Amino acid sequence: MAATLHTPTPPGTAGSSRAGSFRHLGPNWYASVMGTAIIANAGAALPVDIAGLRTACAVFWVLSLAMLIVLLVARLLHWSHHADRARVHLLDPAMAPFYGCLSMALLAVGGSTMIVGQDWIGQSAAIALDTVLFTAGTLIGLTAAVVIPYLMVVRHRIEHPAPTWLLPVVAPMVSATTGPLLIPHLPVGPWQQSMLLACYAMFGLSLMATLVMLPSIFGRLVTGGPLPLTLTPTLLLVLGPLGQSTTAAGKFADSATSVLPAYSSAFTAFAVLYGVPIMGFALLWLALSAGLVVRARRHGMGFAMTWWAFTFPVGTCVTGAEGLAQHTGLDALRWLAVGLFVVLLVAWLIAARHTLRGLVSGALLSAPAAPRPQP
Repeated sequence: MAATLHTPTPPGTAGSSRAGSFRHLGPNWYASVMGTAIIANAGAALPVDIAGLRTACAVFWVLSLAMLIVLLVARLLHWSHHADRARVHLLDPAMAPFYGCLSMALLAVGGSTMIVGQDWIGQSAAIALDTVLFTAGTLIGLTAAVVIPYLMVVRHRIEHPAPTWLLPVVAPMVSATTGPLLIPHLPVGPWQQSMLLACYAMFGLSLMATLVMLPSIFGRLVTGGPLPLTLTPTLLLVLGPLGQSTTAAGKFADSATSVLPAYSSAFTAFAVLYGVPIMGFALLWLALSAGLVVRARRHGMGFAMTWWAFTFPVGTCVTGAEGLAQHTGLDALRWLAVGLFVVLLVAWLIAARHTLRGLVSGALLSAPAAPRPQP
């Protein structure tokens, strides 16, 4: 199941030439865009006053936008010149779920455009860009949420559940979180109400699908033991729907005040009553995953693109904690957001450093190595 996700072969081996390496560029690379954009989103809302923080967030927004453009072009060329390999990715049960990352990359960059990008390009340009990215990301995400599970049922042959199953179904939750950013710029009345309720529907769609999958993922750990070393970082993907849904609930409460005032108090109560226990479970899962990652590292886990799972999911917990701090006024939640943001920054620096080094050497674009045995 994990054949295409393992540590790349060392540079200098067959298949590591630049021309041949491009053949193995997969949709999992969009995770690096997501992990970069979430820093801009999370950093801009931190409940602390740090000089230059918003400017630093804008730098990450620019970087994520540039990365998105480069990857979109590269993936278009990949489909053009290596269509056979692209089809293999779609039918590979290990790689196919990463098609959800394309949606989330578009949505994350669009959201950061509205949050910090408009400071630099103006509100009108930011709204136009986010409208395009949100529309494309939502349509792709909803499609992936149906097509990838369909392929899992009728075409893929899967031996064990994996956290990557969550990637296509969590994409609509990212739409639910970023959609409210556009609500104030829609015509007052039915347009705004329809957008809010559509986001709420996508919240439910993604949450129910997540709740269906989570028991099998945890059950696989308990009955089957730790994941293969290279896949161990994907355990943090479980944090994605948890932190993102907490963030979305807070955004709904913010929007409902003016869009659906009759339900405003209900949305506000839901944001806290739902978000606090979910954040508690997210912290439990973070601690469990951290322990398993440390274990895998001690057993020789090397760098792979799965390390980007340390970024975006943790970032969603930062934004979730920020929303809870806003709606409860608790200092403990503010410090939780700050602490998780520090973890996010460290994780991004580590993943970005190894990715850049792997790109320079050509190792990351070479053919995947054979799976390493589980200790």
